[in-house]
Amino acid sequence: MRIGVVTFPGTLDDRDALRAVRLAGGEAVTLWHGDDDLRDVQAVVLPGGFSYGDYLRAGAISRFAPVMDKVVDAAKGGMPVLGICNGFQILCETHLLPGAMIKNAHRSFICRDQPLRVENTRTAWTTEYTDGQVIRVPLKNQDGQYVADERTLAELEAEGRIVFRYVAGATHGPAGFEVNPNGSRHDIAGITNAAGNVVGLMPHPEHAVETGFGPDQPGEGTRTGVDGLGMFTSVLRAMAS
Repeated sequence: MRIGVVTFPGTLDDRDALRAVRLAGGEAVTLWHGDDDLRDVQAVVLPGGFSYGDYLRAGAISRFAPVMDKVVDAAKGGMPVLGICNGFQILCETHLLPGAMIKNAHRSFICRDQPLRVENTRTAWTTEYTDGQVIRVPLKNQDGQYVADERTLAELEAEGRIVFRYVAGATHGPAGFEVNPNGSRHDIAGITNAAGNVVGLMPHPEHAVETGFGPDQPGEGTRTGVDGLGMFTSVLRAMAS
């Protein structure tokens, strides 16, 4: 199964995403922001970083990259697409997902191991989890506050399109933000489109896929967390079904 990972100028986590795809058992395919085709991939990952230096606002320029025309068309046709951190911001800018990402409420960059509750296991990227499962993956951002109007938030809630929420248990967070690290509305860490093939989240599952390098798991030891791998095995399962 071929999964493409897009690199934009300023992308930081493309190689981590490519490695996550390989560890999950997929064929990792490098895609460039200037590409005019998707090289026969069956799913796409938009990784984290600071594409185009986050000029104007995060993800605002990337939406106009030639490859994104193909990604948008493919997503509307049902192809699984995952946006991680800056990738989530790009998905909002392309309107594949509703809402917007703005500066963290505490106005500072945050980096910590973040617990998330899985709210939706019906997307192409979350079938390997169980409803209500709490997973722990790294979080690192400065434009991570998810906002939307009240009607959109109500629709996300009513349609079960909130995929991940921030929950308590993180360490090294700013005072007053122990649960919700960036002020996101409704504690939203990730959402999906109505079809369930497009998912965006701010935390980084690609950094929690290999023992020795993932987050610390309480009671299990140092760098033992691999909770992020399930997102990549989930999409391989969805593509095979």
